[in-house]
Amino acid sequence: MKILIIEDEKALSESIVTYLRGEMYVCETAADFASALDKTESFDYDCILLDLMLPGGSGLEILKELKANNKLDGVLIISAKNSLDDKVAGLKLGADDYLSKPFHLSELSARVAAIIRRRNFEGNNCIYFREIIIDTRAKVITLNNEAVELTRKEYDLLLYLVSNKGRVISKNAIAEHLWGDDLEGNNDFIYTHIKNLRKKLIEAGVPDYIKSVYGMGYKFTDQ
Repeated sequence: MKILIIEDEKALSESIVTYLRGEMYVCETAADFASALDKTESFDYDCILLDLMLPGGSGLEILKELKANNKLDGVLIISAKNSLDDKVAGLKLGADDYLSKPFHLSELSARVAAIIRRRNFEGNNCIYFREIIIDTRAKVITLNNEAVELTRKEYDLLLYLVSNKGRVISKNAIAEHLWGDDLEGNNDFIYTHIKNLRKKLIEAGVPDYIKSVYGMGYKFTDQ
């Protein structure tokens, strides 16, 4: 799951990144209006943490742009502003939730997880696909009723593929989703992660649902 933290307070941004990475999220940051707008227009995120007061502009303007561009990213407003008008304005513009500063990082993480569940998984903690069960809260994979150990990236990759089942996902999209700003070099390593994940699924008695689409990417399907 990929998170964008739009926050100009460096210490707070860094503490959020450290905490959420510990919760197995891929995190990117933006510290001003221009860079935040560029990232939200260029990439998709599972959840955006949005401060309303930014150097160069307002977080509410970013919300307007997300809506105008029909983006489906979840949005959690985090702001020192605690007036009812700000909260109502943000929610009307499409934000999913509002958290006032100061806050506990554990509560922030819980709010993020709730937004992702509602938007991506219809509010469920567990995702089911044939013989596969993904418990997004415990971060446990069950294949044919047996828990299987995956690496963090294998878990993220399987969750991403299952969440987009039936769709062709490009190598670039997979790499950007799993590594975000930490992405370096070419995408050849994606093949290695796909191969290792596919091997573990097959060894657990699960059919090979990961289909290579020549020149395009991969599709997770039982067709």
